[in-house]
Amino acid sequence: MHIEQKTNKVKKAEKKQRRSLAIIKADCNVSQSNSPTLYLAILNVGLSNGLTEEALLAAAAATGGQVSQVLMLPSKSYCFLMCTTLADAQLVYNGMHNRATIGQKGAVAYLSYVMELPQQREENGWQKPLPGGLVLLPDFVSEAEETALLEAIAVGDASTADSLKHRQVKHFGYEFLYGSNNVNPLQPLEQGIPAACDFMWQRLDLPAFEPPDQLTVNEYEPGQGIPPHVDTHSAFKDPILSLSLQSDVVMDFRRGDQLVHVLLPRRSLLVMSGESRYDWTHGIRPKHIDVVATPSGSLTTQARSKRTSLTFRRLRRGPCDCQYPTLCDTQQTATPQEVCDKLATHASHLEQQNVHEVYDKIANHFSDTRHTPWPQVAEFLNSFEPQSVLLDVGCGNGKYLGCNPQLLSIGCDRSLGLLGVGNARGLSVFRCDCLQLPVRSSSIDGCISIAVIHHLASSERRLTALRELCRVLRPGGKALVYVWAKDQRRNDKKSTYLRQNTAVNKEHTTEQAQRQKLARQLESMDQQLPVPLPVHTNRTEFQQQDVYVPWKTKDEQRTTFLRYYHVFEELELEKLVDQMEGVVIRKSYYDQGNHCVIFEKS
Repeated sequence: MHIEQKTNKVKKAEKKQRRSLAIIKADCNVSQSNSPTLYLAILNVGLSNGLTEEALLAAAAATGGQVSQVLMLPSKSYCFLMCTTLADAQLVYNGMHNRATIGQKGAVAYLSYVMELPQQREENGWQKPLPGGLVLLPDFVSEAEETALLEAIAVGDASTADSLKHRQVKHFGYEFLYGSNNVNPLQPLEQGIPAACDFMWQRLDLPAFEPPDQLTVNEYEPGQGIPPHVDTHSAFKDPILSLSLQSDVVMDFRRGDQLVHVLLPRRSLLVMSGESRYDWTHGIRPKHIDVVATPSGSLTTQARSKRTSLTFRRLRRGPCDCQYPTLCDTQQTATPQEVCDKLATHASHLEQQNVHEVYDKIANHFSDTRHTPWPQVAEFLNSFEPQSVLLDVGCGNGKYLGCNPQLLSIGCDRSLGLLGVGNARGLSVFRCDCLQLPVRSSSIDGCISIAVIHHLASSERRLTALRELCRVLRPGGKALVYVWAKDQRRNDKKSTYLRQNTAVNKEHTTEQAQRQKLARQLESMDQQLPVPLPVHTNRTEFQQQDVYVPWKTKDEQRTTFLRYYHVFEELELEKLVDQMEGVVIRKSYYDQGNHCVIFEKS
């Protein structure tokens, strides 16, 4: 029985050897050697499952063999040794193979001789220079100062700390609003930055430095992190300061395809200014173990422990004027005059290609997502006397035409596909353009235009559509207009549109990371656009007023279509209505991410 168990153990080891060697061959083009060489592969233990260089060298030393080089590869469950002599390699192999318990939970390691070490690939994130303007100041505070700071900020106070999915957080000076990565400068908190922090500003030697007025404290348990992000340009000045207490951690800086790992030692201060503050995102991966560089330039692992970070910022009063437009919300928000001129020139072509044709192609899928009337629209429809005539301009699938069965409801739309859905439901619908309604003047008791006018590509055309609504209304008739709002928050509450972004709301990612991902996806799309405009990332805050909004189909092709939108600033719709003669605004309000106006024809 004992011999049989030993044979099974050998067979199991040989099977794991073969499987691991096949992976190494595919990854590194390194082949097994049937005879001893200087090179050994540890087949089943590496950085990805927590092996440290120290533990590996200790196990090798216990065999009596001498090791001259260790090679541990990021994200791999294997690693390599080069021994000083062939005899050393044989000592290490015989002493460690199927013996050394350096794997997770004491698992034994499997070794093999290989022909060579893998070729060194491109520089990893540890071998690259720091982003411009990034300065790391080790041992910035003493252990006694660390203790005093932790007592002053007291994250564990349940009455003032907020719990996020990935960490505990507490704010001083101003509340940092996650999702928008911003603050409300008009709503300072009662508790400012603790005076216990003041000694740090005298210790900093930075030109024209202004002491911070906002502090965010994050408390991280092992395995917690924060998604890649950039602190909003228009919200905060330069620099951003990050103090690490209680534990080390690795922070990742990214710009496009560039990645730089930075180890933040306990009690160090990280200063982000210039390029590193404005043009790179930074984040911490949710891990229990970090891969870190050794003094010799190789890699090892380091277990995380509880860490508290203090991020200090100075509020900016006004727009950002930085030299880095890629991640700058100020520069991305403004629509240049030349773009406005192009929109006016190519408005008809743009609307045909990126509104009308798109809705014809996505009609059935779009209709499936539009089935529940909005309550305040239904309330408006129920305000009319029985037998009143209602015209729904841009009726889509006709979901509002049956809201009040006591009305004579008629709908019109430009999309044949959506009209086909309405026809199939037995609704009274016809095809026309909202800029030229084939309806007799002063003949309609009430009009609605829900989510239509924001598809028109110039201010003049949007005003023309409103004038058509007014023209067909009888004196005393009323119209309700809804347009998409640029601001998708009201009183710090997200609209339904933003709340549907579960990945951001649960802190799996950030809006910025989603925008960068979409930008990479769009690079492969071959779409000739009439006017070059930014492409909005769905379920995120709008960065610009004139944008293309993607619609991805649910079929096997998963085709992405781009729809043109002009999202409205606050009071922009009211100002358009005020340009019309003979109308009075009866109500103006904000409803779930839309600006809304009810006007009456006098």
